[in-house]
Amino acid sequence: MTLFPEDGDRGVSPAIALYSILGFWLFYTMLVSLRAAVVGFESQMEMAARRMVVAIIGIIITWVLYLVLRRFDARPLALRRNFLIGLLHDNPNAQTVLNFQEGVLDAIRDTEFALVVRPVDRHSPAMLDDIRNFLEQQRLYGVLILPPISENDDLAALCREMGCGYVRMGSAALDEAEHLVQSNDREMVEGVVDYLVKLGHRRIGLIEGPSGFRSAFERREGFLAAMHRHGLEVPPAALAQGNYRFDSGHRAANELLSAEPRVTAIFASNDEMAAGAYHAARERGVEVPRQLSIVGFDDSPIAAHIWPPMTTVGWPIREMAKAAALKLVAPDSSEALPSSFPARLVTRNSVAEPG
Repeated sequence: MTLFPEDGDRGVSPAIALYSILGFWLFYTMLVSLRAAVVGFESQMEMAARRMVVAIIGIIITWVLYLVLRRFDARPLALRRNFLIGLLHDNPNAQTVLNFQEGVLDAIRDTEFALVVRPVDRHSPAMLDDIRNFLEQQRLYGVLILPPISENDDLAALCREMGCGYVRMGSAALDEAEHLVQSNDREMVEGVVDYLVKLGHRRIGLIEGPSGFRSAFERREGFLAAMHRHGLEVPPAALAQGNYRFDSGHRAANELLSAEPRVTAIFASNDEMAAGAYHAARERGVEVPRQLSIVGFDDSPIAAHIWPPMTTVGWPIREMAKAAALKLVAPDSSEALPSSFPARLVTRNSVAEPG
């Protein structure tokens, strides 16, 4: 047991408690010694030694009692929490985080609840300890957890241990319905490939999302499953790694367009990377969609604003965020009931039959 256990700022801090305990017993010893000297008791040295033993035992007992009571104070945050909803994320897609925030605000508008956003580093070995301290300090009513950290079962267990409500967002069934909102990414990407094949495309490239993201995995698996179902070859040159950012999409598209025979269509695992693919094609003089079809995922504002407007998968992230927040603040409402939110294909002008 450490002298000053690092368990947040619950109640009186260990340092203040220890100084107070030492001060009390020092004052007690001095007061009793002064009384003994005034009254003139015999065997003053022997009595002083006894008083020191009593004081030391008293300090130890009082300190142990403080630690025991402090552990009781670590009981569920639900007994002493604020009207704050936390949003935990380590997601490089800023638009996803923004859209999720808007959905949460839709749910808590005109209520006493407020939103606190907390970025974390999923690669840090201290991530769980940092989140524990954050939950204790803010005394949150509950937390909403974005991918990829939503896929961390230890984080969900930490929330349960601390009595803090939580809802995880993901591309697969990560938890019980009351703690989950999920999309059907794999199924939708299969639908994208079906759509492209129906138009006549056979050489289709994939710009993958970052490794470690369940969404990237689900979208990749959906792509491969559909290609294999149609009997289409997926050579290594048809797969390019991205990280959900524009520059990675630009770089990955250049890799795909450099291979021969050249792909006639590209599916990018999010809109930002798809926009990077647009620029790579334009730099090479490849016309979209006449010479190259491009499909994104998210239906973010960039998809509608880029030229030509981008065909993409509409991910109902704002609706998912609203439902996730309501699962915490109004679990009995009808809008809090759904856990699965099907996406849809939004067709615009970035896809055509292969030239």
